[in-house]
Amino acid sequence: MEQSFVVCHMLTSLDGKIDGDFFKSPETAPASKAYGELRGYFKCQATLYGTTTMLGSYAQGRAPDLPKSGSAAPFEDFVSPEGLALGNYIISVDPDGILGFDSHIIEKKGRPPAHVIEVLTEKTDRSYVEYLKSLGISYVFAGEKSIDFTALLGKLRENFGICRLIVAGGGTVNWSLLSEGLIDELSIVITPVADGSTTSVSIFERADFLPPHGPVPFALIEAKPLGDDVLWLRYKAKK
Repeated sequence: MEQSFVVCHMLTSLDGKIDGDFFKSPETAPASKAYGELRGYFKCQATLYGTTTMLGSYAQGRAPDLPKSGSAAPFEDFVSPEGLALGNYIISVDPDGILGFDSHIIEKKGRPPAHVIEVLTEKTDRSYVEYLKSLGISYVFAGEKSIDFTALLGKLRENFGICRLIVAGGGTVNWSLLSEGLIDELSIVITPVADGSTTSVSIFERADFLPPHGPVPFALIEAKPLGDDVLWLRYKAKK
């Protein structure tokens, strides 16, 4: 089967931030528009987000209070036939099983409807898995206590035929894939605005629970001005 192609596609401030007040600046609007349009350039079947990004923009908050079963769920992946029929996916990395949804489909303005695939670990409670299944949300297990992204990509290929995907944050998820050598290309749309925040998240962030890893080098593919002082940078990860 075709190997996975993974592109990390991000919109950033001049100082490399991926969230913060710079999004409210009118000068960011052209960059945001270009960032959305460039999604189609990579012809990907799915977009992957971390838990924090899902909570902020895609999930319906946290899951409702569910009775704890006291036992782990059977570690059997679930593939929704409705999701396969849709053919477009949002992959939700949720190792603790906390995200809430009201449907197996997420619809965003200007983007086609996407089926949700929850990425879980073996510590997920049975009641949460049953909650997902009741909504028709697909899920896969990819790790015992933390996400094994190499295993995840294999399951996405095998179960859903997903061979091309966009990784779009947050910083910890981006770094996790990069440190495992799984990011083929880095695509950055830079808005002509500096953020200056010391608390905003950067493109790549190594959380304390992740293993140590040295700097990762990249080779420039293209630097392209897009108008309105917006710049699009493309890099290839050196593996």
